[in-house]
Amino acid sequence: MAHRVLLVEDDRSIVTVITEALREDGFEVTACDSIARRDALLADHEFHVMLTDVMLVDGDGLASIGAVRQLAPDMPVIVLSAQNTLDTAVRASDSEAFEYFPKPFDLDELTQAVGQAVANRPAAASAGESEEGALPLIGRSPAMQGVFRMITRVLRNDLTVLITGESGTGKELVAEAIHELGARKTGPFVAVNMAAIPHDLLESELFGHERGAFTGAVAQQIGKFEQANGGTLFLDEIGDMPAEAQTRLLRALQSGRIRRVGGRQEIGVDVRIVAATNRDLGPMIADGRFREDLYYRLNVVPIHLPPLRERREDIGALVRHFLGQAASEGLPGRQASEEAISALAARRWPGNVRELRNAVFRLALLARDEVIDRETVEDVLPLPAKAGEEPGKSGFDAAIEEWIDGARPADGAVYHAALAAFEKPLFELALDRTGGNQLRAARMLGINRNTLRKRLSELDIAPESFARRR
Repeated sequence: MAHRVLLVEDDRSIVTVITEALREDGFEVTACDSIARRDALLADHEFHVMLTDVMLVDGDGLASIGAVRQLAPDMPVIVLSAQNTLDTAVRASDSEAFEYFPKPFDLDELTQAVGQAVANRPAAASAGESEEGALPLIGRSPAMQGVFRMITRVLRNDLTVLITGESGTGKELVAEAIHELGARKTGPFVAVNMAAIPHDLLESELFGHERGAFTGAVAQQIGKFEQANGGTLFLDEIGDMPAEAQTRLLRALQSGRIRRVGGRQEIGVDVRIVAATNRDLGPMIADGRFREDLYYRLNVVPIHLPPLRERREDIGALVRHFLGQAASEGLPGRQASEEAISALAARRWPGNVRELRNAVFRLALLARDEVIDRETVEDVLPLPAKAGEEPGKSGFDAAIEEWIDGARPADGAVYHAALAAFEKPLFELALDRTGGNQLRAARMLGINRNTLRKRLSELDIAPESFARRR
């Protein structure tokens, strides 16, 4: 007997596409466009899985999942939504949906998920209450939708998360979202930046110290692990940890116990670890600057935040959000024209979302008119060539300077951070020039072909995507 699918969707073109695809895979599909009709069908028929849009003609399909659970408690639910926000993804997760697909979605992935949902019946039952107040993680791009989906997968467990991405991409926002929307939201969220603490004080900062443990330790101090007990400890810029501190951190993660500097007693701690880095830890592991066993202990669930240049379609939404934020903080209320947004989207943004936010606040302050146009963008935010570059400075020199000013890597990390930032675009340029031919690209770069293949895999670069451009 064919497995029966209930499709609740008011867009007829989407209904047609999904229905044809599922029927080709042997499913029996019944479609409707409203909550009322959905409930009537569920009352009279048994379905093996339901696909539902969020915004329907007579209400919120996601908010009414509770009624679905009463009518069909064991039926897996897959949520489809054009409202591609973190809040929607979290609401889908809170309702214990089997899967969440932002529109537009990959049809093959959707049909595969339907098959998995049928195979995994019965599904969990009760609907959770939605979490109000979405955090400022914004993006309808496929890359950010992937980030949202990964966040929802770690909200109901304590798996360690490693967030990677360039400076200014919003890694701490992701850590805060995991805490504030997850099971530990009633506990403390404690953040510590490894790059901002002197190496000789880092262990004391993390694990605390006893009175007299070292010169200046005039009183007992509680460390970040104990402060975060029952909550989440966010270890930012984990790649900047010295070797000895890495060893102690690994021991704490393995045992769930810490010992204050100068202390003898081990103390049990209950913390969820979320770590982040803007550095490529692979080369650091290879040359012994970062422990491989610590990396695997931290990298249980990886979440990569894309740089702004790889999700330019999100810049308009970010600009509008920051203009609203600027107005709420006392700056003049502004709007941005489409031409202004296009001008902003064409820029490189080496400092990513943080740099964009600062630029938008500057525009809100200095713009003469309520509506910011392209001319205002060019006037308030001149490109380097219009800002009076130093005589004789090459475009490459200016690009490096712009990157350093925007990314602001920590002292001692500039060299490796620069290599990580410039290596990927260099390889992409070589592949673009050679139409994706790896042998020719390796010759152009002057490196071994096997080395190129290895780095392409590590940098998540697909050579075939360049071949299609030719």
